[in-house]
Amino acid sequence: MATAFDPIGIFDSGLGGLSVVQAIRSLLPAENLLYVADTAHAPYGGRPGAFIRDRALTLASFLQAQEAKALVVACNTATAAAAETLRARFALPVIAMEPAVKLAAAATRCNVVGVLATEGTLASARFAGLLARFAGDVRVVTRPAPDLVRLVERGEIDGAEAIRRVEAHVNYLLHQGSDTIVLGCTHYPHLRPLIERAAGSDVAIIDTGPAVARQLRARLAELALLRPSSGRGMLRIWTSAAVESARAVSRRLIRAQHGALVVEALPAHGAAPPSPVRRQS
Repeated sequence: MATAFDPIGIFDSGLGGLSVVQAIRSLLPAENLLYVADTAHAPYGGRPGAFIRDRALTLASFLQAQEAKALVVACNTATAAAAETLRARFALPVIAMEPAVKLAAAATRCNVVGVLATEGTLASARFAGLLARFAGDVRVVTRPAPDLVRLVERGEIDGAEAIRRVEAHVNYLLHQGSDTIVLGCTHYPHLRPLIERAAGSDVAIIDTGPAVARQLRARLAELALLRPSSGRGMLRIWTSAAVESARAVSRRLIRAQHGALVVEALPAHGAAPPSPVRRQS
């Protein structure tokens, strides 16, 4: 049975979901966080739904084996493809995310909203449902940006190439009349300074990470699973790709906010079950 001292499990197609980790850490600093970066299969955006569901089930099972008390799907594409499957399969709370169309529709002044996301998110039935429910008479301009995912996975978040690519995507949305831009992929908040610079101060930038953190806090509170607010929780990362590269990029993405980083190789599918994280009271 889960206890308040158990960790929170989080996964994404790669390291971009560390933006959600930062939002959770800001709101729930005492919680222990376990993060899986499925970097070997990133990005999920162009992959079949069945493949994404299989990976989501594999990663969720791994985190459950680590005694996670809740699961956060820090990936819009994985949410669209697998959130309901995960909720049906696992008893633990599943907190998922989706592009903030509702918030953007309320924020826009000129009734034009731009959405940066991956192909998988934009083509999903879940995204179509969001538009039908919340867009109303707002025109939503979409822009797939898988190249930005690849930049973040390499830790290239502030160089000339990143600036050039961000400007190309943002300028497209601005030329379509967007005065509000939704960051519909957890990788994109790592590029937010560049996005804000390209968009200008009159354009609202909406990131769903903080909303996911608030939803997680509410769900844990409802289940009496919030860890007592004493001390600072740890962050442990697993990657399905090269460990040294993941460690270097992770340090760059989260900077010095989490101190020493523990980054390990994700056990291969079918390997012996890993030892769970010990509870700390």
